[in-house]
Amino acid sequence: MDAIINIYKEKGFTSHDVVAKARGILKQRKIGHTGTLDPNATGVLPICVGEATKIVSYLSDLDKSYEAEVILGAYTTTEDSTGEIVESFPVNVTNDQILNVLKSFLGEYNQIPPMYSAIKINGQKLYELARQNIIIDRPSRKVKIFDLLQTQPFNNKTNTFKIKVTCSKGTYIRTLCTDIGHKLACGAYMGELIRTRVGNFDIKDSITLSELEKHKLDLSKYLISLESMFLQYPKIIIDKNLNKFLYNGNPLTINIDAIENAFFRVYDYLDHFVGLYKWKNNKLVVEKKFFRDNI
Repeated sequence: MDAIINIYKEKGFTSHDVVAKARGILKQRKIGHTGTLDPNATGVLPICVGEATKIVSYLSDLDKSYEAEVILGAYTTTEDSTGEIVESFPVNVTNDQILNVLKSFLGEYNQIPPMYSAIKINGQKLYELARQNIIIDRPSRKVKIFDLLQTQPFNNKTNTFKIKVTCSKGTYIRTLCTDIGHKLACGAYMGELIRTRVGNFDIKDSITLSELEKHKLDLSKYLISLESMFLQYPKIIIDKNLNKFLYNGNPLTINIDAIENAFFRVYDYLDHFVGLYKWKNNKLVVEKKFFRDNI
């Protein structure tokens, strides 16, 4: 099994839990997830099985969409509702003020990752330090907010509103909520969080672990092929006499009209997908090869 499966992560599971349970269900050791989702969060968590684990980093780099609840009036240790409140404020804002602040986050901005995160600094994960009540300076990282909409207006009884965010990799929605609170001068933290999309993987097409277990004997309609991740690149089927060089990972000399560093999906002479290649110095050079065995 060499494919991607669009899993719906349910509340209470860590991303590692999902991988561990999928290994047991599918009887496959080689499985990886494509980006950590907090235990209390739900939504899209694509997993890569077999040779598809080679594109985990590629999928982790994709843009993502989320729906989140913003709770005004306080900051917490974790920047979400699972943490302890460290400072509270009165809330005197209007919905128009909130909308103006949301607009200000569109585009690139420098975000400081939360202490409760898996980022490593000097070889140690931040959340390990946070659990020891050790707070250290973290370098800011440039992230990009492509779209930020209010999906539920401000409720002054609960001090909450909801947002939909489309953002670049590495964006912490918890931190975005906290930063919104800074700009509103009344504090904020994140409540519920749902990841609705990772690249082309949409929540409406995802399946739960229980559904994976139920359909494990016939997963054909849930398996997303490796080659479908690269359909934006032209396809090349190589001649039979180059098949050995192809599977050995050698550069391929073929007669095509291509620009330097252009990418191609390369198939063997039997039309089996082998990998992603780059046109370099008038040859096709391996960029990402998935299958080693000569079919």
